[in-house]
Amino acid sequence: MVDHCDGGCRYRPWKQNTGRCVEQAPEIVHEWRNPAYLISGKSIVGGLVGGWIAVEWIKRRLGVTVSTGDLFAIPLALGIAIGRVGCFLAGLPDQTYGIATTLPWGVDFGDGVLRHPTQLYETAFLLAFSLALWMFVRQPHRNGDVFKLFMAGYMGWRLLVDFLKPEFRVLGLSIIQWTCLMVLVYCWRETARTLRQSTTGCETNLKSWRSAGGMSGTSSLER
Repeated sequence: MVDHCDGGCRYRPWKQNTGRCVEQAPEIVHEWRNPAYLISGKSIVGGLVGGWIAVEWIKRRLGVTVSTGDLFAIPLALGIAIGRVGCFLAGLPDQTYGIATTLPWGVDFGDGVLRHPTQLYETAFLLAFSLALWMFVRQPHRNGDVFKLFMAGYMGWRLLVDFLKPEFRVLGLSIIQWTCLMVLVYCWRETARTLRQSTTGCETNLKSWRSAGGMSGTSSLER
């Protein structure tokens, strides 16, 4: 959809969402029985969740009980971060842009409207998140914790950042956001346990470092 402005009007998120819903309404009504249409859109969230479900189903069929996703967590985060740069360069046709904004870093993707560069927001988040995951990997953890932490972190991010996108919403959330919310509900116990253990491990390491530093300082004074 290409937005344009007549008479210097000021764009607001609710106007964009309403316009998009009105434009898509006939198509949605016509295609609502078509599963291929309902799941179309090439969403990264759909790919991650669908792939996760498929892998777990196949593992159960084969009798595999070991978690196998940890090695993929950081590469996935970095891959999505790089891919979002491509989304940003693709502009409007990619449909990953944000709603209109008056902030100084708003980007005009060619329709004369300054929008949130949500693709670059995601790139920045994922680069920082990859670093956090790498630091987490260096600590003692259970097998499977890294991948679940990645899924919970990315789904939480998408749940929040997608409020800045002009998406069709149901009860205040887009389909992607509802998917993210379901994953977060599923993962919250494991994620909370992982974060508690990580925090405890960091506190233990800090105490050990302070103790070693204090002993070193005392020894140097004695000498």
